Amino acid sequence: MSRKLIIVFEGIEGTGKSHHINKVAKYLRSKKKDFIQIREPGGSKNSEKIRKLILDNKSSFNNYTDLLLYLSARSENIEIIKTNIGKKIILIDRFTDSTIAYQHYGMGVNLKFIKNINNFLLKNINIDFTFLNTVNKKNMKDRLMNRKILNRYDKFDYIFYSKVQNGFLKILKKNPKKYMQIDSNLNIKYNEKIILNKIDDLI
Repeated sequence: MSRKLIIVFEGIEGTGKSHHINKVAKYLRSKKKDFIQIREPGGSKNSEKIRKLILDNKSSFNNYTDLLLYLSARSENIEIIKTNIGKKIILIDRFTDSTIAYQHYGMGVNLKFIKNINNFLLKNINIDFTFLNTVNKKNMKDRLMNRKILNRYDKFDYIFYSKVQNGFLKILKKNPKKYMQIDSNLNIKYNEKIILNKIDDLI
């Protein structure tokens, strides 16, 4: 019997996290495993509406408005998670660590404020494992340049992304047993094998 875990994929732009979560979804489908796949912001119908607002290049918000929009999108996803927790494997493209990495370490929003709202929303929902994808400056820039469409969060300067990535690494160091760092500067096929092997171990 498979373990029905909550597995999150984190990382800054250009790290390949969305590629890898899609590969894992394809793998689970081939193994006939019950799972759901959501993203943040996004996932539910209302959360996808909020996503469009957050990522729109014409949008301009102060840091607290930005945070609260992300948390509003999460609030809309909580029922999806609650409905499926313990019944299906739950794959999430970005989750609570992204909020801390981007909004606290990147933008300087008070950490206690973020954690208080996250704790209120999640209550007894716990993440079982996180794949943290990291990337160097050159590869991140090259990959963003190859994107046909860039959203608002693809256009910050590298100092911001560096702060965010270092924030992710600080989070990882506090609980290393529940994280695996994936060096996305390495061959993508090599990383796919590492991730899928870990998925097999987890479930």
